[in-house]
Amino acid sequence: LVPADKKIYALRDITATVECIPLIAASVMSKKIAAGAQAIVLDVKVGVGAFMETVDAARELARRMVAIGHLSGRSVVALLSDMNQPLGQAVGNALEVKEAINTLHNTGPADFREHCMVVASHMLVLGRKAPNQEQARRMAERALTDGQAWQKFRALVQAQGGDVRFIDQPDNLPRAVVVEEVSAPRGGWLREINARVVGETAVTLGAGREKKGDPIDHAVGIVIHRQVGDRVEQGQPLFSVHAKSQEEAAAARERLLAAHQWSDSECKSLPLFYDVIA
Repeated sequence: LVPADKKIYALRDITATVECIPLIAASVMSKKIAAGAQAIVLDVKVGVGAFMETVDAARELARRMVAIGHLSGRSVVALLSDMNQPLGQAVGNALEVKEAINTLHNTGPADFREHCMVVASHMLVLGRKAPNQEQARRMAERALTDGQAWQKFRALVQAQGGDVRFIDQPDNLPRAVVVEEVSAPRGGWLREINARVVGETAVTLGAGREKKGDPIDHAVGIVIHRQVGDRVEQGQPLFSVHAKSQEEAAAARERLLAAHQWSDSECKSLPLFYDVIA
C-alpha cells in the first residue's frame, strides 16, 4: 500500500528516529490517505501502555496527523484516549473477539462499549450521516440495540472470506488449556493496573510476538476483572490467566499481581478520553 513508508521506517530504525513525532505522523497518515479514506477518525492512545505516554506528546502527534489530513483534503478528527489501564477486560486474540461479539450484542464491558459509542458518533458526523454528536450517538445506540451493528459485522467477516460459524458460536474459538482465576490478595482501592505490564505479559503467554516470525497462540491471554478506582475486597476475582501450561500461568500471575497497585484510600477512576483534536 505504501512501499516508501517501509523503506523510511527501516531508515528510522537505524538512525534512532523511530520516536520522531513528525515521522510517526507521516507514517500513520500515508496509509490512511493511500487507502483512499475521505473521513478519518484517529484514536490516539495515551499512557504507560501507549507509544505516547503523556497527553502533551499525544496532543502534538494528533495535531500533526490532523494537519496532514487537512492538507490532503481529508476530514479528520483525533481522539486522545486512555491507555494507562487496559480498555475493556480482554487481552488476547480469541478473548478479544469474544468481547467484541458480546459488545455487538450489547452485553460487553461498559467502558469498551462507551469508547465504541464515542468513536462511532464522531465517525457518523465526519461521514455526514448525522449533523451533530447527539443525533450521531442516537444512531449508534440504535444500530447496536436493534442488531444492525451485529449484522454489519457478520457481513464484513463474510466479505473477507471468514467463517461466520465462529462468531455465531464463539465457544468454537480457540480455548486455553489452563484457565486460572486469581483473587485479590488484599482489600482496598485499585490505584493502578499497568497496561504496559499487562500487554507484555500477554505477549509472553504467546498472544503477541516478541520478535518477527514468532507464532501467535490465539487461545491465550488475560481477562482483567477490575478497573482503577474500584473498591475490591480480599478474595474477590481480580483477573484470569489463560495459558498453555501451569508454569506459564504461574509466571503471568506474579507479573499481573505486581501490575495491580493498591491504596488504602479512595482513588479516582481514569477518564476514557482526554481531548478531541479537529
